[in-house]
Amino acid sequence: MSQLLRVQNFTVSSDGFGAGEGQSLEKPFGHADPGNLLAWAFATAHSPIPRSEPGGSRGLDDYFTRDWARNIGAEIMGRNKFGPHRGPWRDHEWQGWWGDEPPFHTPVFVMTHHKRPSFTLSDTTFHFVDDDPATVLAQAKEAAQGQDVRLGGGATLIRQFLEADLLDTLHVAVAPMKLGTGARLWESPDELLDRFHQDVVPSPSGVTHHLFWRK
Repeated sequence: MSQLLRVQNFTVSSDGFGAGEGQSLEKPFGHADPGNLLAWAFATAHSPIPRSEPGGSRGLDDYFTRDWARNIGAEIMGRNKFGPHRGPWRDHEWQGWWGDEPPFHTPVFVMTHHKRPSFTLSDTTFHFVDDDPATVLAQAKEAAQGQDVRLGGGATLIRQFLEADLLDTLHVAVAPMKLGTGARLWESPDELLDRFHQDVVPSPSGVTHHLFWRK
């Protein structure tokens, strides 16, 4: 099977925003509270934030958080997911929000108009690239060595790859809250139905999982 470009566990508000306004070092999601937006994922046994104690749900939501790393050999992310800084890099000491052991465990390609040298933290290497989506995807697929590539977001980056018709599958969780403004993925998931099949699966946690795969 050919390598896929996949969006996984990307969460938006009910009005389609993946993050709020006013992103900063202290507020990675701007005015959106990630504890509310991502509550469904944080409550699972395989939460993206390591649990201090055993436990967590093991139902439908946990299936998706557990699936996040399956057969992923590289990630592509936007600069806003890497950090809050804009314009030329002022300080190469800044190495992202992810700490000394980022959760990716693969090469990560950060799309930015301002390049900087690659660096490695634990088993994750960050590369900074200023190319079009198709070129970056080709680089990521080569680095993934036959495995799939995850498109990590944010919303603006996902829209760029949708517009370039490069995405194969998407899993988007819609949280029962409104943000009103911010980085918007869509006004309605129906926007994708010209190119994708769709399944919609409600969860007891209150989110609704939207699964898309290319027609």
